[in-house]
Amino acid sequence: MQEKDNILKILKETTISFKKENAINLKALSNRTIHSATTSQDMDNIIVAVIVYSLGKILERENYKEIRGWEFFFKETLKNLDEALKSLKKENLEKFRFFLGKIRQSANEIDSNLSSYIKDIFYKASINKASKLYQHGISAQKAAELLGVSLWDLASYIGQSSINEADIGESLSFSKRIKTTEEFLR
Repeated sequence: MQEKDNILKILKETTISFKKENAINLKALSNRTIHSATTSQDMDNIIVAVIVYSLGKILERENYKEIRGWEFFFKETLKNLDEALKSLKKENLEKFRFFLGKIRQSANEIDSNLSSYIKDIFYKASINKASKLYQHGISAQKAAELLGVSLWDLASYIGQSSINEADIGESLSFSKRIKTTEEFLR
């Protein structure tokens, strides 16, 4: 765990946003976390980013709240977020990770339709966050490995999005580089 204070802050804000059902804020919190995860390649940051993003995506789906099992999932998520926070404050990383894992596992204990939807969101969130790591300069293979997704799924996602290696490798023309250098040296 390299950024305990950042994760504590993110989890506190996540709990508040999840209670208020604020999906937009959850996704923004996830993006802040993935930036930290990129620089450190810290798995705890990465896991938090995926869970927070997934919760945001789940809350966007208003119809999920009508499916049997939603109330259980909602309460279990809040309970496990709280326990993860307490564990991290006590620097018990094993319990911290256990309670984060319980958030994903609680999808196994609810109605099969809702369970399938939530599991799918968690997987797609992992792909999305792997693409964010890739955008920040981590190789696609390493990003897929860190997030536990297939390289094929990640490559398909990257190919469908506006991210591609041609944009990343694009450089200025020789004359523009000279002009930029001259301006910099003035």
